[in-house]
Amino acid sequence: MSGSVPSGAGAPRVRRNWLARAAGAAAISVPVTAVAATGTASAAALQPAAATNVRVLVKVNLYDHTAAAVAKKLVGDPYEYGGTSPAGFDCSGLTQYVYKHTGGGKSIQRTAEAQYLEFKRISKSAAQPGDLVFFHDTSSPASYVYHVGVYEGGNEVVAATTYGEGVQLQSFAWAGDTVTFGTITH
Repeated sequence: MSGSVPSGAGAPRVRRNWLARAAGAAAISVPVTAVAATGTASAAALQPAAATNVRVLVKVNLYDHTAAAVAKKLVGDPYEYGGTSPAGFDCSGLTQYVYKHTGGGKSIQRTAEAQYLEFKRISKSAAQPGDLVFFHDTSSPASYVYHVGVYEGGNEVVAATTYGEGVQLQSFAWAGDTVTFGTITH
């Protein structure tokens, strides 16, 4: 969302349209001035007012964003085949741990392949930090999933890599079209 809120004679209608587009993007509370309304904003409900704070409901999946933050805190932990704790993680043990230890906790399957089958497949453009990135043998989404990590946005993932490297924040751009994205929260 870029640009500024328009001002001038046509500003009330333009401002409502601008706020309606902005409100469709996110579910966190964002203060907005010069508009009087509360709750979930809609273009018809917003009316100009003098310096009134408004809460516009913006759609962001807070669970996913919290999962992404939990994963980042584990960067540097060691790798251990079959590991499911900060004493040592393998890739799917890391994702399972992150989901279990994120507000409210969600139990997910143990292996990368089982997690892939459990999660709803989504496009990269629909993926949010905290969703999972699955690495396949080939570019076919039906091919075997051999690795998984927690999506951090862009081309970055937190994943338990291998002995000596442990949990890392890294680019997955090298994998090209052999990755898919999955969610259980949106």
